Amino acid sequence: MAPSPARLLLLVAALAAATATGSVVNTPFPAGYPSPWGSGASEGWEDAYAQAREFVGKLTLVEKVNLTTGTGWEADVCVGMTGSVPRLGFRGFCLQDGPLGIRYTDHNSAFPAGVNVAATFSRDLMRRRGQAMGEEFRGKGIDVQLGPVAGPLGRVPQGGRNWEGFSPDPYLTGVAMAETIQGIQSRGVIACAKHYILNEQEHYRGNVNVKIDDRTMHELYLWPFADAVRAGVGSVMCSYNKVNGEFACENEWSNNYLLKNELNFQGFVMSDWGAQKTTLGSALGGLDMAMPGDGTGPPYFSFWGGALTEAVLAGKVPEWRLDDMVVRIMAAHFKVHTGNYTSRPDINFSAWTKQATGPLHPSSNHTFTVVNEFVDVQADHANLIREIGAKSIVLLKNENKALPLNKPKSIAVIGDDAQDIPGGPNACPERGCVNGTLAMGYGSGTAEFPYLISPATALRLQASSDRTAFTNTPSNWDLDAARAAASKASVAIVFAMATSGENFVVIDGNAGDRNNLTLWNGGDDLIKAVASVNPNTIVVLHTVGPVIIDYAQEHPNITAIIWAGLPGQESGNALVDVLYGKINPQGRSPFTWGKSVADYGAQLMFKAPNPAVPEQTFDEGVFIDYRYFDKAAVEPTYWFGFGLSYTTFEYAGLKIAVSNASSSSSASGLTAPAPTYGTVNTSAAANLFPAGFQKIFPYVYPWLNDSSANVATGTGPNISSFPAAARNGSAQPVLPAGGGAGGNPGLYDVLYTISATIKNTGEVAGTEIPQLYVQLGGEENPFGVLRGFDEIALAPGEAKTVTFELTRRDVSNWNSTSGNWEISTREKFVFIGSSATMIRLNSTLPAPAGMTWAGA
Repeated sequence: MAPSPARLLLLVAALAAATATGSVVNTPFPAGYPSPWGSGASEGWEDAYAQAREFVGKLTLVEKVNLTTGTGWEADVCVGMTGSVPRLGFRGFCLQDGPLGIRYTDHNSAFPAGVNVAATFSRDLMRRRGQAMGEEFRGKGIDVQLGPVAGPLGRVPQGGRNWEGFSPDPYLTGVAMAETIQGIQSRGVIACAKHYILNEQEHYRGNVNVKIDDRTMHELYLWPFADAVRAGVGSVMCSYNKVNGEFACENEWSNNYLLKNELNFQGFVMSDWGAQKTTLGSALGGLDMAMPGDGTGPPYFSFWGGALTEAVLAGKVPEWRLDDMVVRIMAAHFKVHTGNYTSRPDINFSAWTKQATGPLHPSSNHTFTVVNEFVDVQADHANLIREIGAKSIVLLKNENKALPLNKPKSIAVIGDDAQDIPGGPNACPERGCVNGTLAMGYGSGTAEFPYLISPATALRLQASSDRTAFTNTPSNWDLDAARAAASKASVAIVFAMATSGENFVVIDGNAGDRNNLTLWNGGDDLIKAVASVNPNTIVVLHTVGPVIIDYAQEHPNITAIIWAGLPGQESGNALVDVLYGKINPQGRSPFTWGKSVADYGAQLMFKAPNPAVPEQTFDEGVFIDYRYFDKAAVEPTYWFGFGLSYTTFEYAGLKIAVSNASSSSSASGLTAPAPTYGTVNTSAAANLFPAGFQKIFPYVYPWLNDSSANVATGTGPNISSFPAAARNGSAQPVLPAGGGAGGNPGLYDVLYTISATIKNTGEVAGTEIPQLYVQLGGEENPFGVLRGFDEIALAPGEAKTVTFELTRRDVSNWNSTSGNWEISTREKFVFIGSSATMIRLNSTLPAPAGMTWAGA
């Protein structure tokens, strides 16, 4: 869509007024030692920390270590479990994937993917989806839900796991993270914000070194994690990749300096499965929980467990660092769990068997018992899933009011993507196949379907009710059959898909990441064949992200294009709701639709120049997705935020009120010294395996193997490799940008209140999604960045006022020299519209009190 004239005029004015400041300053990254100790001095954490300190003060050294270390892959019934404290009646923590429902269980729901809930632009649906997922995880006895996802953010459109997250826009992702987290945790389950950080592709994810500047980190990739911390998230999962030369799970800059110090994160950092690389490096670099716990050789077959006990006894990991790990873990538990700590729901499933009985410890085949009670946790969540599925549908094209359908004489449903999956929706492990309709991507971010309503099934039922002649042609490859069916129908609905996922599953040569942006299984040729014979062709796309679809946008016989994304178990029903006008589409594209891969600027690295030492530089800075398209003057097929409705809307009455909020002061002062809790016996003899204890190999234990108490060979760098600051438990300075959850509390002061009136000027009820963008000034900034949105439901002729609040953070840039957020003196503009370029209202933004814009 072309920019509005007003937008073009403002762009010229903004660039004329701006003064380029050159490239981003690349200052050396500040040291991140020591790992900050949690204080509990953050909203919602005070009581939890008091309870955690009391609990941890009762523990022995090995009991503390036991809560930090996973018991090993398939060592227990959950995907991840820590050790327990039997003496106090506390079972280990159960951790389970994933971001759209419970992985490896039964009688659970399969929710729409994150990318779909982002497309709703609905805070309400984001929150309610989180609540429903939290109820289901809680009902299975799970303590930690491994989700939601802000990494990958979506730097490149082919990124395999982009669909698990929300959007390449950090503001939209940040809102979705916060709402989802608060929903999950309101139901007594710890949310886990992942994958932290810069895990933007699946190729080389295990060892790629990502080089990034400080400003890009703050303004793009760290932004939604700040929102997660401000929302009170209990845990954060560190990723596989390196960040500026050091693995993420022992990276003192990203974990200690940014997350725990600057953002004041009070919960615990866990490793992605197998992402821990060393004993000392991870402990001193800010890791708090090792998952799944195993991952190295003798003597402990774990970087932690007994090896961590040795490291503490040898003084190489300070006692306060271990205490901080456990206090953080227990505080997250007490923050979300009500009642006595022994009153948690029992774990009533096994991730490793669908049978009622099986081993409690599958990796060792010990202790067969009832492990799966088949507890049904679905409740009435199918209604919510259908609602999100329908309200996330993006209507991209609708010529001659082709939609909604009204009892057409005949319809032809064409394509494999409309069909039931042979063998059932869970026939392919990890959803690793492409036969039948697509409703989620593949990999560990999946869940088992309780059922899956295919589009063909739902459309057949609707056609029967309407007495519409119905033809179903399932093959993508028999183009003659497709043309024959389409030529005889008054409406031809052709389906196509494109999937992606995690790199341990390879489909048709796609190792997690997509090899290109074309449709799979000949989908493009199928669409063209159908459109060649039917002048009322409707295209339905189930894709994980953008595909090259400009030919369909331009084709005169293609009257409508719908993006349905990954809608979950109610897929077909949700689609029928929109196709037939039962729900007016409100979905807006959470990404930009380019005409080629090159249009996106930043590119996926398929083959590293040196595969042994793969390296990426994110030198595009903050310019990804719509920000890059705008900067490079590349016209996409559809812009970020775009979506049509069955009605029309009018915008008027832009008003801007400047707040009297005082100027933000930098945080300062010192923390308290690192505390320790309880008194532990630090003799080697007191921390050996109990007499007569029978070990089960390969289960991970916290005890010493012998009394030598030396850090085990092969567990990483010696303590001499770390600066003395890594073990310094004295009072530490508070960072200028820190001081509160998500950063300096002043960042969240409201500086502007902006309002406008939205009117439904059409003939049917509908929901508009007004979006607010801010131009921060200067060539180093995008033309506009999303800084607000809302959903406004309107009856025909009805008008409502929409109000946006802009915070200091919203109008600031990160200054790498001062290490703080600052409002520049460049003139700033605000835009309100229905996509990143369809601007309806605009204005200069008044300077805050005490400031003047340069050149204004």
